[in-house]
Amino acid sequence: MRWAFLLGLLAAGSMIAGEKDRQWTVDDVLLNESARDVEISPDGRFAVWVKSVMDEDKGESIANIIRTDLTTQTDVPLTRGKDKCSSPRFSPDGKFIAFLSDRVSPLSKAKGRSATKTRSRKKGDDDGKTQVWILDLSGGEAWAVTEFARDVQSFGWAGSDHLVFMAQEEKGRYEEQTKEKKDTSNLVEDDAHEPPVRLFRTDLAGKTTERLTLNKDRIEWFAVSPDGKRAVTHHQQNLRHAYDGRSMPTTELYDLETGKHDRIFTGKFDLAGVRWKPDSEGFYAINHFGNAIAGEGPFVGEVHEFTVKTKEAKKVDLGWERGLAQQDINGSAEGLIVFRDGFFALLTNGVTNKLARFTFAEGKWKRDLLTGEQVKNIFGLQASRDGQTLVYAHSTSSQPTRWHTAKIKESAVTEAKPIMKLEDSLEGKTFAKTEVVRWKGALDEEIEGMLYYPHGYAPGKKHPLVVMIHGGPHYADSDDWQDDWAYPANLYCQRGAFVFKPNYHGSSNYGLKFAESIADGKYYDLEVPDIEKGVDHLIAKGLVDPEKLGVMGWSNGSILSIALTTHSTRYKAASTGAGDVDWVSDWGNCDFGEAFDRYYIGKNPLTDPKRYQDKSPFYKLDKVRTPTIIFFGAEDRTVPAQQGWMHYRGLQQAGKTDVRFILFPGEVHSPKKLVHQRRKVTEELAWFEKHLFKTFVEKSEVLREDSPLARLVENGKAAKDSGRFGLIVKDKLIPEVIPHQGLLVGRFEVTAAQYAVFDPKWAIEKGRDNYPAFGIKLEQAKAYCEWLSKHTGEKYRLPTEEEGGELYTETDGENTLDHWAGYTVNPDDAKRLTETMKNLPGAAPLLREVGQFGKAGDKATPRDLGGNIAEWVTTKDGSKLMGGSADQPADAKQKDREPGEQYRGFRVVREEKAKK
Repeated sequence: MRWAFLLGLLAAGSMIAGEKDRQWTVDDVLLNESARDVEISPDGRFAVWVKSVMDEDKGESIANIIRTDLTTQTDVPLTRGKDKCSSPRFSPDGKFIAFLSDRVSPLSKAKGRSATKTRSRKKGDDDGKTQVWILDLSGGEAWAVTEFARDVQSFGWAGSDHLVFMAQEEKGRYEEQTKEKKDTSNLVEDDAHEPPVRLFRTDLAGKTTERLTLNKDRIEWFAVSPDGKRAVTHHQQNLRHAYDGRSMPTTELYDLETGKHDRIFTGKFDLAGVRWKPDSEGFYAINHFGNAIAGEGPFVGEVHEFTVKTKEAKKVDLGWERGLAQQDINGSAEGLIVFRDGFFALLTNGVTNKLARFTFAEGKWKRDLLTGEQVKNIFGLQASRDGQTLVYAHSTSSQPTRWHTAKIKESAVTEAKPIMKLEDSLEGKTFAKTEVVRWKGALDEEIEGMLYYPHGYAPGKKHPLVVMIHGGPHYADSDDWQDDWAYPANLYCQRGAFVFKPNYHGSSNYGLKFAESIADGKYYDLEVPDIEKGVDHLIAKGLVDPEKLGVMGWSNGSILSIALTTHSTRYKAASTGAGDVDWVSDWGNCDFGEAFDRYYIGKNPLTDPKRYQDKSPFYKLDKVRTPTIIFFGAEDRTVPAQQGWMHYRGLQQAGKTDVRFILFPGEVHSPKKLVHQRRKVTEELAWFEKHLFKTFVEKSEVLREDSPLARLVENGKAAKDSGRFGLIVKDKLIPEVIPHQGLLVGRFEVTAAQYAVFDPKWAIEKGRDNYPAFGIKLEQAKAYCEWLSKHTGEKYRLPTEEEGGELYTETDGENTLDHWAGYTVNPDDAKRLTETMKNLPGAAPLLREVGQFGKAGDKATPRDLGGNIAEWVTTKDGSKLMGGSADQPADAKQKDREPGEQYRGFRVVREEKAKK
């Protein structure tokens, strides 16, 4: 499924409203903490959960486990560090927590328990592999209970002393031989040699691990019963199923004591998960019901009740055509949470959900739609065993996510209290006002979406509009918090724009008929007019300036954004991330190309190549006039990066509009690394500021933000000199000379104050008496030496080229362009920096007071030989400039540096040999 992967940004351009601390930046979104993987303890007193945050040093997200007291709302960190921890689960007796982690640690003993062992391996083979870890809640460090060469994929408690887990089988002879040969070849879809994924059980008391299944296929997910006696397993039959769906997964019910198993849910079922009843006598199965053969099309979530004794399943009538809602935040397939007497279900309802409680009495199911202030915007739901305590996440599209605990009284959610303390970088920020908007779409049906208002919106004024299109297509934008790297709505609202998120035909949450309406060749036919009619609706309401429209999306959102740019020229800027342009290429290269394309396009390209050509935007790219920026993960197999290349080349070679293409190495369908997420949002903002908002001010790519030069450019003046040498030449109107390399040479460059004694007409800028005399021509330097010689009775002159070869060698730590830029400057960067400095105020603004660089207190060495101002020397044939200068790099390879005219000065030599 082409999900948008909404997981959860340099704020360039003008800000619209509010104080500075209310303005949004890139890091307000990317570095905000979040909570997920919540579970309530068996006694209902605590919740464990995972706190995730993007770590700036590591450059990717880290996750640790927290325990929260639901009564006192106090948090206790259970793990720390920069590893990833996930899936915390209480043992049935509540004494332990098991979790998954990729932490690297020696297997250790704790509380008389030790890690179980499977097979001896070389030290370090398990480094970085995900294993199951245990925490004793009475105290002590966590210890690993698995030691597999491959990642443990998931686990479940089987009683309080056993864990059942799922992992790929360890290496066989074929794989070992391949490794010994250093053969990195990849035989595609090699079912015969792809190791099976099986179930294993660890006895924590006996410290042993046993293999529970000998299946030859790969288990995709499993669920173990609370008593640990049975497990439901879901099996992938072959490696090509994702591509063409011709071998549907199977579901087995295992007796973990005998190893016997029965196939269940045969026929047209696409199970997404099961939830065992507390008594272990049955479970609820969540089925994705739809008409797509391969499972890559739309569906509605339905519930089937399975009884172990009879091995029969009965569909539960939810009384809700649109089916179950999804709960991505907890990693669960759908919003179904079991308690002792029934289950809670989140039911889809367009941009909001409904929370229902189902109980079985008198031979039938009873449904109560729960009421309460927050129930429309609940997700991440968990419940205690008695069904009286809830933990859930709540948000709206204009209110960030907060976690709460609440009680169930009759049919109401009451006594809601916030829990889970997170560092909130969004506190005090301005949030866009939002509302649900509705209009008539392609089939004259009502279409729904979310509208975000500009920050500081004033009625009566028309604003730009940025259309943000969700992925999927079987997905929907809801009235919940969604600002992230893919769709940072508030960053655009801050720039004075409306943000529009339409739930076009094919979206989820509106029933199966609506979701399947774009199948069998209707792909694009309804979604594009839906979106266009929504934009027209906002223009007709007088909210939107029709001359200032932009569009963006990721995955299927990108596909539709591309289609809009081929359909209309009215969009002034587009951002497309991981979007298709050529469906034949997608069919062959996408991991599920046949399944997806056959369902939505209607046939495959071998039987109807013309249909694929007609549907492909690639053949219409010569019509595009919208400046487009393209993003792709280089390793993407959901929408392969070849699509980005074709999109880029098509627009580039057509030559009708601007295009920019950015690849993220090592990334798949969505960027995970912080540096890539930052690059995406920053580049995207700049693109829209340039082409849509017309507020873009180009920033020099060679100007380091924390450099002295950046501060000079920003403030219009240099930082004040440190004064650590005091007023070095104050009242010294004759240059000070010191012995150096057999000469009496000026300790400093001739200063402005000294030169002004010679030439009273030479103006000294206020406060720059002790700066070098600058803008000095050769004739002026020679004339000064002659005047000084006559005035003092001593012979002064300029250094010769030979003497300069010895003098002007010290360049490190001097006042050169490297100092101002904050890095080693090459000739190309120097040219770009020169452009940046063109509008700096004053003459020679990069100069500093003489003697400010070098070792403090050193009176025996001439200063500023390698920087500040270039100095005149005499040659056999005339003269030249030597030494570094503030406007030139300290580049030893560059022999013919040409300092600017204002960065030329001199120092003197006195004609007298230094005494030994």
